[in-house]
Amino acid sequence: MFVALCLFLGGAAGTDKLDADESGVRESGRAGKIVSSGDFTEKAEENVLITADSGGRLDKRTAQRAAKDVTDRMKALPEVESVGEPVPAPNGKALLVPVTMKGDKDDAVNRVVPLLDASAEADREHDGLRIEQVGTGSTAKGMSDTIGKDFRKAELISVPLTLLILLVVFGAIIAAGVPVLLALSCVVCAMGLSSLASHVLPETSAVSNVILLMGMAVGVDYSLFYLKREREERRKGKSHIDAIEIAAETSGHTVVVSGTTVIVAMAGLYLAQEATFASLATGSIIVVAVAVLGSVTVLPALLAKLGRWVDRPRVPFLWRLTMRSGESRMWPVLLRPALLRPVLTLVVSVGALLLLALPALDMKLKQPGQDDLSRDIPVVQATDRLTDAFPSEGTVHKVAVRAPGDEADRVKAALKGLIARTDGNSLFAHDQAPVVRESEDRRVHTVDVGTPYPPKNPKATESLEVLRGWVPQALDKVPDAESAVGGAVAQGADFTGHLEERMPWVVGFVLLLTFGTMAVIFRSLAVAVSAVLLNLLSAAASFGVLVAVFQHTWAESLLDFDSSGTVVSWLPLFLFVVLFGLSMDYHVFVVSRIRESAVDGVSVKDSVREGITRSAGVVTSAAIVMVAVFAIFGTLNAVEFKQLGVGLAAAILLDAVVIRIFVLPALMTALGPWNWWPGGTSRAGRQPSAVSGPAEDGAGEPTGRRTPYARPGPGQ
Repeated sequence: MFVALCLFLGGAAGTDKLDADESGVRESGRAGKIVSSGDFTEKAEENVLITADSGGRLDKRTAQRAAKDVTDRMKALPEVESVGEPVPAPNGKALLVPVTMKGDKDDAVNRVVPLLDASAEADREHDGLRIEQVGTGSTAKGMSDTIGKDFRKAELISVPLTLLILLVVFGAIIAAGVPVLLALSCVVCAMGLSSLASHVLPETSAVSNVILLMGMAVGVDYSLFYLKREREERRKGKSHIDAIEIAAETSGHTVVVSGTTVIVAMAGLYLAQEATFASLATGSIIVVAVAVLGSVTVLPALLAKLGRWVDRPRVPFLWRLTMRSGESRMWPVLLRPALLRPVLTLVVSVGALLLLALPALDMKLKQPGQDDLSRDIPVVQATDRLTDAFPSEGTVHKVAVRAPGDEADRVKAALKGLIARTDGNSLFAHDQAPVVRESEDRRVHTVDVGTPYPPKNPKATESLEVLRGWVPQALDKVPDAESAVGGAVAQGADFTGHLEERMPWVVGFVLLLTFGTMAVIFRSLAVAVSAVLLNLLSAAASFGVLVAVFQHTWAESLLDFDSSGTVVSWLPLFLFVVLFGLSMDYHVFVVSRIRESAVDGVSVKDSVREGITRSAGVVTSAAIVMVAVFAIFGTLNAVEFKQLGVGLAAAILLDAVVIRIFVLPALMTALGPWNWWPGGTSRAGRQPSAVSGPAEDGAGEPTGRRTPYARPGPGQ
């Protein structure tokens, strides 16, 4: 009922999308706000590009016949307002037919299909020519279709793959389906709640994808913690209800602690003071909160209702494999180096992670753009040809000026002087003369100044810097004028600079939170400090992997991308926060199991062995699911999601394998009793661990119904 209510309310309220003009930072952000204040009537512009199939020069007569055919077809469409005269390219290799659509440009993607059909029909009618369309609606539709197809494929793969992994983990179909059911319910519910939240904090288009990613990860994780502990207690002879109660007192408490930590860590993104990060943080917080709520309410209720049916129907071989008795032989063998030679194991494993982290020192950041997309996408190929033939239609800087209406003539004269100054300068495009636009109230003026270089080219950035230096000089005789230069290049440069400035605040907040949370949970400064250091280590190593893969060309054919020599600028900060949150799931779970043994008087070495051996199966299973889901995102066309998927998969794999099997046990073994300083682990007057188990009598049998976290001494 709750999920249905969230869906209904979200659908009824609709989604308030983030306005790109209103969400920028620094000078490009000011430029967007100036343009938005002019209230320009934005018409959707389409460009029909006619080129030779061979890529050579066009035959003028043949090209003109094709242009007339395109013009006639477009004029006959009710969606078209006007068709301009064909414009020949300076290099003679293309002819451009400009088309203006009716209606608002924001809705162009829904009305552009008849125009695309007309262009396709013309292309079929003229042999030897390539007729294709690029513009506001056609580009958006082409990218939307490609990305939508990608995500549908990811969704179709991720759910069956997760089910298959869980089937191997549990050996029973219903037990495997419960975590997936909870995760999908959380995702659907969070989608509806996110739509409601967008009316307070507008939503970026990536939020739904992040909700899917985070929802599947934490939803399955939390269910695994719970189900594994419940099954473990039943194997010890506990009744079904007692096993659920013990799972609630132990793994349920871990879920609440871990989820709260993830939520507060994600809240650190608000300190970035940027609308996109605020939107991503909101979506992530909502889905994690729903996952925690479902894990401590719906999950135990469902398990109680299912009873023994949770282990039906059984898959014969897998069931015997998952339910075999006795201690695992693999984990003690893997832990042996950390327990017998802790200092040496620590030095070697930390050294290996630092070696992986080395490439991160050369990390270069850049906002993703058209040049980062796969060149196999048809609309990207068409855009490349358009930009090659008409540079001013490609990368442009938008100069925006706001001044009193009575200064309009002086502003226009100043901008025309600025345009004249670009003549003859190789940093700027000269195939078409820029046009100064004026708002109805004459207070806002804009002009697009093109550059012949793609956004990733350093020359494009140089042209931006030159233009930003010229604009104040051109307007020095208009004292009340407010000016700014925006555009794709400016937005990327400003966004990256803003993140570099805000990153220390976000990182500091997350580190302080992690330290404080762990110190309160375990009453140990050593555990708190080690949690911070280990999470930093795994994050640094994953950044190194990210740089090694995406800033170089060796993995291009493997992952199907064109390296720009950079990492997407928003990714390191978002990745850092997500990794710290998700790593806390494993850290709290593993260290809590170690403390359970320590408070029973077991030696440090034995408590580390017991705690990790008893938790390794759950952590490994959860990590495999996470790595599988994240790796699917590495197959998408959009470079930001490709990098996000690879970065998260690498980080979780390193965290679950290297950190939990080698670094953590070696560190805790080396520290000995200092692990629990200053709280200690004595029974007398102690508060039990965050996930302490049920009370037992001297014979190790349960003493009946228990109050959570109150564990009486022997004989009571």
